[in-house]
Amino acid sequence: MTSTLTPVRKRSALTKGQLPKAAPYIVLAAALILGAAILALIGFNAFGWGLVSAALFTIGLVGWSAVVEGARKAQDKLATCLVVAAFLLALLPLISVIWTVLANGIPGLITPGFLSSSMNGVTGVYDNRAVEDGTPVLGGIYHALLGTIQITLLATVISVPVGLLTAIYLVEYGNDGKLARAITFFVDVMTGIPSIVAGLFAAAFFFAIVGPGTKTGAVAAVALSVLMIPVVVRSAEEMLKIVPNELREAAYALGVRKWRTILKVVIPTAISGIASGVTLAIARVIGETAPILVTAGFATSINSNVFGGWMASLPTFIYTQILNPTSPSNPDPSTQRAWGAALVLIILVMVLNLASRLIAKAFAPKTGR
Repeated sequence: MTSTLTPVRKRSALTKGQLPKAAPYIVLAAALILGAAILALIGFNAFGWGLVSAALFTIGLVGWSAVVEGARKAQDKLATCLVVAAFLLALLPLISVIWTVLANGIPGLITPGFLSSSMNGVTGVYDNRAVEDGTPVLGGIYHALLGTIQITLLATVISVPVGLLTAIYLVEYGNDGKLARAITFFVDVMTGIPSIVAGLFAAAFFFAIVGPGTKTGAVAAVALSVLMIPVVVRSAEEMLKIVPNELREAAYALGVRKWRTILKVVIPTAISGIASGVTLAIARVIGETAPILVTAGFATSINSNVFGGWMASLPTFIYTQILNPTSPSNPDPSTQRAWGAALVLIILVMVLNLASRLIAKAFAPKTGR
């Protein structure tokens, strides 16, 4: 009889002074119920319910832990609750933005011809008819989507080689010299430059070379590249610094030249971080509006020539649809188009992130036994 009771006494001794595993769930359920009751008295709303329930949960769990487990464990649970609350507060705006864009953008995205037509020939008459008669909203974002892809692609082609070569010089050849310190200083200055200043610089540069009134997608690409280069330089520089010096020394010991070591060893090792930095730079500029308006103007028709003529982009399309609706008396169709374009813009950024991960995985050095 004694031997059979001994394990039970040991288990109870081990679990003595500890909250049950279901304690957080019990406290959470009680906090939600009590929070709903409190909010019902003063006016119920979802945000207030969550806030009051979180406070009650923290107080209840920490108080229970202090009584059962002691002050040390209670302090640990308080810190955990604060960290989780901070994470949820940081996540709340992101969830709110995604939910708002999805709720308002899907009706525009599923409109027939939204992705395959432009705004050429679409007037307020058609928007009035859509509101009054319930007909589908005409006009789409094909011209703006094409312009965004072309301008961003050209800006990437300009920025990535310049930024990557600059980072290679700073890490591999600069040796913290005067030129390297000067480049680092100007890169830091360019990182905080306002986007409108970059647009004005590109516009003034092309005005001086080509002539006044020059507005093309190429000018916009140059403006965006001014914003992209510092991000590419900084991210690539940090990734190249992370590469262990032992890898370089091993290549040099085998007689490999420095440029080949950089090309075959250093860059492939850091390609994952470099790709992420390039994606961050693209996401930084793909939603810029001010420099595009200054350098590329705005068009309602399709323009596939990035080096000639005004060109629309998704940010400028959203801006003009909200600021100057096609039908001022019935702005709802223009608002629907703007939300649809915003959703497409977010999808583009998501696709870019996925592409950078695939590129990094494809070019990363293979490891094996």
